[in-house]
This record gives sequence, structure tokens and C-alpha cells, in this order.
Amino acid sequence: MRNLTVYDPPMCCSTGVCGADVNEVLVRFAADLEWLRSAGGVIVRRFNLAQEPSAFMNDTDVLKAVSSQGTRCLPLLVVDGRIVSRGAYPGREQLAELVGLPPAGRPLDAVAS
Repeated sequence: MRNLTVYDPPMCCSTGVCGADVNEVLVRFAADLEWLRSAGGVIVRRFNLAQEPSAFMNDTDVLKAVSSQGTRCLPLLVVDGRIVSRGAYPGREQLAELVGLPPAGRPLDAVAS
């Protein structure tokens, strides 16, 4: 089973629905993460820099990226201990590819071993 950890930039929440303006990208990304959990059996953890800074400090590669590039490198996506994406929230197809799953809508048994 794959592990995906998302390190979000500082924000009030990760859902995208707080405040007056709904952030459609965050809403879509949250739904895509839920799809990964249920359809792909991926273990997903998510940390927000404003609320859980210790998680950023406890991962050497994440700390190095934030220290050298600042928060512009966020979000960072880490799959099984390796940074696989930085600076943007990937769509469902790209998320599936990053964790080794077939694109949405294709059967999970189509994953090459």
C-alpha cells in the first residue's frame, strides 16, 4: 500500500470552503484525495504549515525544500518518502500516476505490478 503525504502552505483550512471565497482547486483536491483513499487504498496524510509546523520539521527533505525555496514550493507531495510534486495541486489523473494507480475510471487491476 502506498503512502501519500501532502504538505500544504499555511492556510486556515485544507478544504477550500472557509471564508467568503470558495477555493475550487482545494475542493477538487480534497475530493481527489478521498478518491485515492477509497478507490486506491492509498494512505493519505495531510499537514498544514500554519497548524502543524512540526510535521514539516520532522521530514528532512521537506524541511530542506522549505528552507531553500520558501513556501513557494508548497504544496509538496511525498509518496513513500520521496518528493514527487511541488508547488501545485495535481489533478486526479496525475495523482493516480504519482501513486502508481490507473487513471480515474479504469479498473484497479489494470495497475502493472
